[in-house]
Amino acid sequence: MISQVCRPLRDAVENDVLLWQHIFVEGPSSSRIDDCVLLKITSKAQGRLKTLALMNCVRITDDGLQQVIVNNPHIVKLFVPFCTQLTPDGIVKAVERLTDLHEHNLKSIRLQDIHNITKEHLKTLCSCLGLNSDEQKQPPNIYLGFEHLRSFKRNGVDGAIDIGVCPKCDSVRTVFDCPRETCGKRGRWSPLSACRGCFHCIPRCEECGGCNIFEEYEESACLDYLCLECWLRLPKCNLCNRPYCSRHACMSGSSSNAGLGGFICEDCSAEIMDGRAFTGWRIYE
Repeated sequence: MISQVCRPLRDAVENDVLLWQHIFVEGPSSSRIDDCVLLKITSKAQGRLKTLALMNCVRITDDGLQQVIVNNPHIVKLFVPFCTQLTPDGIVKAVERLTDLHEHNLKSIRLQDIHNITKEHLKTLCSCLGLNSDEQKQPPNIYLGFEHLRSFKRNGVDGAIDIGVCPKCDSVRTVFDCPRETCGKRGRWSPLSACRGCFHCIPRCEECGGCNIFEEYEESACLDYLCLECWLRLPKCNLCNRPYCSRHACMSGSSSNAGLGGFICEDCSAEIMDGRAFTGWRIYE
């Protein structure tokens, strides 16, 4: 995009080091970023890079990340969630290099969905960040939906590291807390029912992030988990009475079969087109 603007603006952007101290890569651009492109982009910071956030950059390797770290030793935030070609050993090496200096600049790392991280890796990472891996005093980590995991959080309070040991399965993963006050109260009286855990152990509502320990989940048209409270407030399909979560709300757009109001979900629309599901309309006014 920079190459398509006028030359004065392009030169001003490319030559201003301050504009390149915080680099965020997310969305469609993520799949096009490889080691060579990353080195070219980060070189514009001229060694002053402070934040490197690579969201879902599946083509970045350990070698590419190491070269960036060597050229930019003063990184404060290193976010590489869903960068699946990175290995735990490569990440530990990068973090050790960034915290081996007297300045100890690195303050925060994000490693969501980096595979095969062990407790030893976690212990080393926490030690580099000055944390106790057994008693990490981190802010509550609330699940805010799948799309939120794959985007960079520019607001809010974040901890130094986003992974920990799941109290349910004892694996090193991103561990979520429950936002419901009632669950917190129940957890105090019954520690075994505490709803803190990874997404594999405790599925959570796509809308509010609440757990499903004390209630069953309601069925949605997009097959995402929804608690009863969120299910009740969302618009429903005119035929099957199932809602879409906010992430898939675009799928409930205008439909020629919806009648006077509401919408018809994709499953019901497909069955109507096939002519095998419904013989009449049920329209809620």
